[in-house]
Amino acid sequence: MEPTSCDTFVALPPATIGNRIIFGKNSDRVFDEVQEIVYFPAAFHGSGKKLECTYIEIEQVTETYAVILSRPSWLWGAEMGANEHGVCIGNEAVWGREEVSDEEALLGMDLVRLGLERADTAEKAVTTIVNLLEKYGQGGNCSESMVFSYHNSFLIADRHEAWILETAGQYWAAEKIEEGVRNISNQLCITTKIDREHPKMREYAKEKGWWDGQKEFDFTAVYSHLQNSCITTLTGRYCEGSKLLNKYKGSMTSEKMMEILRDKESGINMEGEFQTTSSMVSILPTDPTLPCIHFFTGTPDPERSVFKPFIFVPNITELLDTSSPTFGQEDPVKKKPRFQNKPDRRHPLYRKHEEAVEMIISNKERGRKMLEEMKILEKEMLKEMESVLQNKNLDVNRAASLFSQYVNNEMKIYESNISSF
Repeated sequence: MEPTSCDTFVALPPATIGNRIIFGKNSDRVFDEVQEIVYFPAAFHGSGKKLECTYIEIEQVTETYAVILSRPSWLWGAEMGANEHGVCIGNEAVWGREEVSDEEALLGMDLVRLGLERADTAEKAVTTIVNLLEKYGQGGNCSESMVFSYHNSFLIADRHEAWILETAGQYWAAEKIEEGVRNISNQLCITTKIDREHPKMREYAKEKGWWDGQKEFDFTAVYSHLQNSCITTLTGRYCEGSKLLNKYKGSMTSEKMMEILRDKESGINMEGEFQTTSSMVSILPTDPTLPCIHFFTGTPDPERSVFKPFIFVPNITELLDTSSPTFGQEDPVKKKPRFQNKPDRRHPLYRKHEEAVEMIISNKERGRKMLEEMKILEKEMLKEMESVLQNKNLDVNRAASLFSQYVNNEMKIYESNISSF
């Protein structure tokens, strides 16, 4: 399987402005897949409870943290998201020498959500994911439109540091990042700097004949199909993403991260059979008195979408306009054989955005006007969020409905332009 989708980025001080960590991801999926933005509050669960993930049931923990997720609307997990403690996770599809299992287990997207619900730091999220990987394994179809299975890599960040976690079946390696910029794409990238690893990772590679036990251990060289471990010299989105990150190194802001995610020339903003179906950018201030701010599009193509802010506060307004319809046990994902049909999963924002894109294509002048109004809305939002961070003037009541209000404002732009067309 050739690399086909997704890029995740992180920039840490001193590469950023304002002593903040900036996290970003484009979720690139099958072009017509709907991605929703959903919020789940913190919860306490009784002992002995079970949790139904996308395909399998696992043991539930006593307490789960509040999370905001961007996820393909047919599954339980998430492509990317954040929790109330400022932990952010994005995952990537990766392939290598270790075969992908056909058996249903935890999807990488399930592991993203589980890491967010159960860990209050980035390193604890690494521990959570690898423990679940060892206990339940990873596997199963990752699309409701086609047969598509893979192993996973993860970029995990909090207010202080970031981790790259890469897997090959049950085996894994993790690298800690404390400063600078890093990105992951659809290929292994951990080489000789390995800060944590599966205890039998090297022994297994030696048994398979992938490593002679004498050379310095290079995770990418050993477990990847790529013959050259110096993958930064290769063309493709990984290399292009690294160039864009380094272009803004020392001056990275949330706005510049959004620019990276919107870049089409590099392939980061993907078009075609696989396209960017949703995007996320997060500001994680190292100052614990400041709120983390998470921006989501919830619609395809960030160049034609608005990043909308979310802040964890009590009494979050229900995210109705970015939540897809549910079908319970009648969902084709739940029935076996699975995926015998595909229901309409479009949420209200997605529907309005779809109509707006049709107008942009059919009427360029009207489309330019609407895109300009969207840019103005986003600039106003960024100015408001910067004021919160600079002046420490968070209005908790406004924050509770912040995301929903900006979604509503975006939909009004669509409606006013479409109705006058």
